[in-house]
Formats: sequence, C-alpha cells, structure tokens
Amino acid sequence: MNQFIQNMVGMGGMTDQIIATDFLMSAKAGIRNYTIAITEAATPELRTVLREHLQAAILTHENITNYMMSKGYYHPHNLSEQLQVDLTASQTATNLAQQ
Repeated sequence: MNQFIQNMVGMGGMTDQIIATDFLMSAKAGIRNYTIAITEAATPELRTVLREHLQAAILTHENITNYMMSKGYYHPHNLSEQLQVDLTASQTATNLAQQ
C-alpha cells in the first residue's frame, strides 16, 4: 500500500505486520489440515503427495516466522516483548475502529 494512503488511514507501518500475521496463521492452519488429511488418505500415493505439500507448508511457515522475527513483529522466545507487540497492535486496531 502506498505510504501516503497508509498514513491517511492511520495504519502507518502496520500493514506489513497484519499481512504477515494473517499469512502465518493461514500457514499454521494449512499444516494442521495437511496432517489431518494424511491420516485420512486412502492410498500410499496420496499420502506421499500430501507429505510433500506438508513439507512445503512447514518451510513456508519457517520463512514467514523468520521474516516476522527480523522485522520485530514476532518474538516467539520472549513473551514480554511479544505481549508489547500484541498490545500495540490491538490498541492500533481499537483506535482505527473508533475513528
């Protein structure tokens, strides 16, 4: 999104964080879904294909996590820092909703 438009709507740099967080949550859901599908697959060939997709989903999750950590959006090893990030994001969302 154009920086001017982001500033006009009060989002600033939050857009990348929101997109990355949504992508990370979707990747996690995909991983869960693949693991369930593997247990339900009827043929060995299908299980093989699903395992390949699962490995790709895990790699995607790792890449998103690394990106978010490098940007300071995600602190999986420091709960107090992550809490601050989450509180800031929730306050921003609340402020946007009130405008």
